[in-house]
Amino acid sequence: MTAQQIVARIQKRLQEQGIAWRAQTVDTFKAGSPETEVKGIATTGMATFNLLRRAAAAGKNFVITHEPTFYSHTDETTSLEHDPTYEAKQRFIKDNNLVIFRFHDHAHALRPDPLVAGSARMLGWTEHASPTEPRIYVIPATTLGALAADVARRLNGRAIRVVGDPAMTVSRIALGPGYGVPPLTSAVDVSVGGESPEAGGNAEYVSDAAAAGHKKGMILLGHMLSEDFGMKEVADWLQTFLTDVPIEWVPAGEPFAPPQ
Repeated sequence: MTAQQIVARIQKRLQEQGIAWRAQTVDTFKAGSPETEVKGIATTGMATFNLLRRAAAAGKNFVITHEPTFYSHTDETTSLEHDPTYEAKQRFIKDNNLVIFRFHDHAHALRPDPLVAGSARMLGWTEHASPTEPRIYVIPATTLGALAADVARRLNGRAIRVVGDPAMTVSRIALGPGYGVPPLTSAVDVSVGGESPEAGGNAEYVSDAAAAGHKKGMILLGHMLSEDFGMKEVADWLQTFLTDVPIEWVPAGEPFAPPQ
């Protein structure tokens, strides 16, 4: 099959699940020819240069990425002309006959949201999901510090950040991977998300709440560490109806590391 034919089958399956393909969406081809014959599919959180090298080495020439390929939400490349990094990436894509397609808007439209489900699975929270409240997980009582340490261990996170009193007791968690974190309502002890503004955002609120003696906490995983695992859920979903092409989740990986 060609990459275009595979996308058509994805669109058909979404329609069967009650999800119409949006007229305005970032879910489009980003590089390569849609008419390329697909030897294998790699799903990933972000089509970084390193990821593309690993996908090509694994024989996966169709990369389905959740996040942008060329450094902006809309993958606008006009300003990147003559940029050596952009040119090197494009050259590698061409030389290895790769095709890149973004699957963002429609991935989040699936139910359950695979990006949330993937993070919950890796964190060991799936069985603790609230039956009535989306994205809420009720775990056995622990401290914010112990929870953050467990999260870092399970995700092998190197740059997780925590706001709030490490000794505070937490049980009710709101999980929202990607950009932003879920609201810290009265029913939530700690919010876990990908990234958030430090000023004028949840980090500032949680810091003030801690200073006021209120029991609120926040754990920031980083964008990739919070959503990369969800693209394994997407790979599993694709395998339910694309049975004639190899499909593999190839993680982009966490880009951050502590100072050496």
